[in-house]
Amino acid sequence: MKLSKRGEYALRALIDLGIASELGWPMLQISELAAKEKLPIKFLEQIFAQLKAAGYVESRRGKFGGYSLARPMKRIKFGAVVRLIDGPLAPIRCVSSTSYARCSCPDEIHCGLRMLMFDVRNAITAVLDRFTLADIVEITLRKYRRDKVAPPFLHRSIPLASILSKKDEPPIRGKSRVEALKQFSGSGAS
Repeated sequence: MKLSKRGEYALRALIDLGIASELGWPMLQISELAAKEKLPIKFLEQIFAQLKAAGYVESRRGKFGGYSLARPMKRIKFGAVVRLIDGPLAPIRCVSSTSYARCSCPDEIHCGLRMLMFDVRNAITAVLDRFTLADIVEITLRKYRRDKVAPPFLHRSIPLASILSKKDEPPIRGKSRVEALKQFSGSGAS
């Protein structure tokens, strides 16, 4: 398995959406994501079209539109996203459980290389299928706090969440933007 640039950017974009959501910004514009990741907007739009078709993200048009997660972060497994974008996780096709193809080895049953690649596939699958977007977002935010670094999207010029939600409605995950900012105040945020 080789993670393509498309696969890498898809995972990073999902992590960005998850972080933004945890900080009270459930929707991000594609231009914000492209600027943060230093990607061409058109390339990111293609990736988001694929993620949207698979039900991982949803979009809203208009001035305050953008992309948001379409399902809870705990229900987004990294292995499934990688398979969607890059195909099977197996390093060689003769060990793939989803797209098996016979290899050139004359004795596939006793092939040492195939046995080794089964173990490689199983190790990759075990890790990628174990971690959810929620796990990675939590780990990332914890590291930001530990290093006293302000996470991306904490300081947005337009209070988009307040525009999209009612004033009396509780903020996402029980934190206001002010509380989220205080959480990272050791980074010079004010």
